[in-house]
Amino acid sequence: MSNPFEGQVALVTGAGGGMGLASAKAFAQAGASVALVDINEKNIKEEAKKLVQKGFKAIAIQCDVSKEDQVKSMVEKTVEAFGRLDAAYNNSGVINNLAIDTADFTVEEYDHIMNTNLRGVWLCMKYELQQMQKQGNGTIVNCSSIAGITGAAGRAIYSATKHGVLGITKSAAIEYASKGIRINAVCPGTIETPMVEEMVDIGDLSKEKSLENAPIGRLGRSDEIAEAVIWLCSPAASYIVGQSIAVDGGVTMK
Repeated sequence: MSNPFEGQVALVTGAGGGMGLASAKAFAQAGASVALVDINEKNIKEEAKKLVQKGFKAIAIQCDVSKEDQVKSMVEKTVEAFGRLDAAYNNSGVINNLAIDTADFTVEEYDHIMNTNLRGVWLCMKYELQQMQKQGNGTIVNCSSIAGITGAAGRAIYSATKHGVLGITKSAAIEYASKGIRINAVCPGTIETPMVEEMVDIGDLSKEKSLENAPIGRLGRSDEIAEAVIWLCSPAASYIVGQSIAVDGGVTMK
């Protein structure tokens, strides 16, 4: 299937860089019209323009996924532009920049991480599902993390949100499977993204330790996450429902 998404429409949040951008490009290359969504409007406008110049169909939509009115508008704009919504990758997320013990988080930090990573995924699903129900089909992939499978010292709230993403994925998958909508999740390990680079630069993440922890002996690439997302949304994964796939170089197998 060289173009499994020909004639279909995909929406990707957090598409301004890293895993989101790689996934948006992969959807476009697989034949889909793509809505690139991010809170950073400048980045997605530039990336959408590049895709259009290459002959793909793409639009940029600025959105703070923690804001319900913006998320509702995001889906509406996608449907207005392309007529439908077939696949969504809910990838937007934030992490606390410095490792913080659980008792030392502020309420403001808790709310920011929780509202973006968990409330944001739920809001995106809410309006994506409403559109997909009208059509009678669709696929959704949510971005969790290996921190959603294991604990993460210094990142308790982040880890809680990523566990929450798996919980809402599994529950919603049961609800909507009979309605023609498949919902799954990916759990990336340490991936070479701008966010990880920033964490390494400020000394908040040891690249050497990350390499030691990965049986495969290297960090992951954004395109490797994109391939998993594309596969989960494709007909090749038509019987896969409510699963969380760790794309982590074997870290969670240790």
